[in-house]
Amino acid sequence: MAENENVEEMAENKVSDVAAGDAGDAAEFSFAQGRENRGGRGDGRRGRNRDRGEREFVEKEFVEKLVKLNRTAKVVKGGRRFSFSALTVIGDRKGRVGYGFGKANDVSEAIRKSIDKAKRNMINLPVKNGTIPHEVTGNFKASRVLLKPACSGTGIIAGGPVRAIMEAGGVTDVLSKSIGSSSQYNVVKATFNSISKMMDARTISRNRGKSISEMWG
Repeated sequence: MAENENVEEMAENKVSDVAAGDAGDAAEFSFAQGRENRGGRGDGRRGRNRDRGEREFVEKEFVEKLVKLNRTAKVVKGGRRFSFSALTVIGDRKGRVGYGFGKANDVSEAIRKSIDKAKRNMINLPVKNGTIPHEVTGNFKASRVLLKPACSGTGIIAGGPVRAIMEAGGVTDVLSKSIGSSSQYNVVKATFNSISKMMDARTISRNRGKSISEMWG
């Protein structure tokens, strides 16, 4: 039990490190190059502040949320060999979300793989006034997720994976209900299935030859 708690704590610390890893390397290289070219301490400090601003921009571009981290052990001749799998959700809080699943022998590597896959598999989430356009139900195997729009001030009435996806997509008010299997991977897949069924006001208005205000207000 203590080992699982340590693994989860370590994973939470690794998420931000993995997301900012490339930016951190670039910042260190730029800082060192600036000191070599200028030779001044003040210039180096200015370069460091500029690099720090670039790193903050990269970190805030996407919101990463670790939904599930699993550890498995394989007994071999020399002892036990551990492997990790991570399920993450990312989003830009502007209507784009994605999820990824990665496996590796290290926690940080598994999270990095899952984030990379999530960035390659992002979809659009229609958001208007902080909520979704209409009621929709998504299914995946034994899991079923119901999403309903809510008025301003309601908040995200959801738990676990559904809440992580809605927060990453920029939704602030929504009602949801998870029915059937509570497997986090299945719930994530069912939620994305419901998102793929949502109708976009711009697409519908263009197909019907009407303005967006007539379709959605």
